[in-house]
Amino acid sequence: MSTPLMKQYSLMKAKHPDTILLFRLGDFYETFEEDARVTSKILGITLTKRGNGAAGEIPLAGFPYHALDSYLPKLLRAGLRVAICEQLEDPKFAKGIVKRDVVEVMTPGVAYSDKVLEVKQNNYLLAVALPHALAAGSDMVGIAFVDVTTAEYRVGELPLRQLPDQIASLAPSEILLQKRDKDTIQGILNTRYSGSYSRRDDWVFNADYAQELLTGHFKTRTLKGFGIEGLQLGIVAAGAIMNYLQETQKANLQHLRKIVPYDVSEYILLDRSTRRNLEITQSIAQSIEGGGTGTLFWVLDRTRTPMGGRLLKNWISRPLRKIEPLRARFAAVQEFVELRDTRAAVSETLSEIGDLERLISKICTNRANPREVVGLKQMLGQISNLRTRLGTVTCETLVGIQKGLQPLGPVGENISAALSDDPPLSLSDGGVIRKGYNGDLDELRDITLNGKSWIARLQTTERERTGISSLKVGFNNVFGYYIEVTNTHREKVPASFVRKQTLANAERFITPELKEYEEKILNAEERILTLESQLFGELRTMISGHAE
Repeated sequence: MSTPLMKQYSLMKAKHPDTILLFRLGDFYETFEEDARVTSKILGITLTKRGNGAAGEIPLAGFPYHALDSYLPKLLRAGLRVAICEQLEDPKFAKGIVKRDVVEVMTPGVAYSDKVLEVKQNNYLLAVALPHALAAGSDMVGIAFVDVTTAEYRVGELPLRQLPDQIASLAPSEILLQKRDKDTIQGILNTRYSGSYSRRDDWVFNADYAQELLTGHFKTRTLKGFGIEGLQLGIVAAGAIMNYLQETQKANLQHLRKIVPYDVSEYILLDRSTRRNLEITQSIAQSIEGGGTGTLFWVLDRTRTPMGGRLLKNWISRPLRKIEPLRARFAAVQEFVELRDTRAAVSETLSEIGDLERLISKICTNRANPREVVGLKQMLGQISNLRTRLGTVTCETLVGIQKGLQPLGPVGENISAALSDDPPLSLSDGGVIRKGYNGDLDELRDITLNGKSWIARLQTTERERTGISSLKVGFNNVFGYYIEVTNTHREKVPASFVRKQTLANAERFITPELKEYEEKILNAEERILTLESQLFGELRTMISGHAE
């Protein structure tokens, strides 16, 4: 018979059968059975066995929970989907087996870890929606793609014959397919795509369902305001993506504020051989996208920010077809060529700005740590400098950019007011919130730092108030804090004292004030962490309101 723990594991695994289930057991994430065999091989960790009653021994492989950031990227890079099953209650207080549930599913196309992501490359999740009957390569198919780390979400339609080259251009990390279309699409892409596929139930690829999901997420009655209402197959693909994100990401997806049409006619579509021979982002000698030297991207890339690097890579991967946008770009480039001092000043300022795009997404999904939020304040501080240094530009494109830059002063001010200048990485370390920001927090900190001083002051005050010079305030693990008065001075005990314990030659009392302080001091550290977490969460929510 299976143990209660393995029954719980089997239930979770049944809900997520196509994932590696990382099952939290105390200080470890454990995998079992076939998951353990796969995990031990990919991660290079020991495969062991454990008894399971009458069911015999089962394979087991695990690693410390704090090493998740080291091991998770290896599983994702292997093309695997990983479900994180956490303990939902403290084992010390659990009655029976600890409650657990999957809190997040990480996939190659839905990953936030810096150790998985390429700094100057988008991490796209792409969905393909085919019509019910494919007659020829001219038939239109729907595509949608999203980068959850930058909030880019686009939808379009294109002839089937262009699908392989379009996917090669976008280089998604993961493609969502309808189960019935799996063999068709994999056959069409053949050797053109080497990333991960995820098969989805046929009912997910439904026009009405997609419409409902998307309007529900964006809180709109229709999709007309996004300019995509005519892209019915594309909307189906976009709905499949939203379904997948809601299923895998238990966190907030509100950083996805808009969905943008992707008009394939605006770009020159480069076929596979052209991309290969021109070595645009991948050299013939290198098999890693964007890696190595000698590519066009490597030659051109002098960008100062990760956002600029990703934009440049997208521009050269999908060259513009229309002349007017090209002329606008050329005019901006020409002005920077002529304004050398401005260009140098702007370049210097940009060097002080990190990955603002991905940081905002981490904040919106409650993944950003305190130091990263302080980093956001420092980045925002450079926006005013950027606006000033762009003050001499005259071409329409650059003027528009200059006017559009918003320093968001109140956001930076709120971060400065709330957070310490050099906070720890983790909330659990404490000391995240600045002194003076919250009165309750300051009081709790004062209690932990000055508890003995408070007790000494209380003892002095009560001696003076009662006239009992031998009165003392003490503590033990059974009764907590107490005021002790010897029998000699029993008649001086005020009515506000409540008897707690009788000794041979003394009485012990408590007062409402002492009881209140006892509760504060005994729970102060836990309450400090809880309150800091709450205040930090409120700060992230405030910042999220300015995400767009």
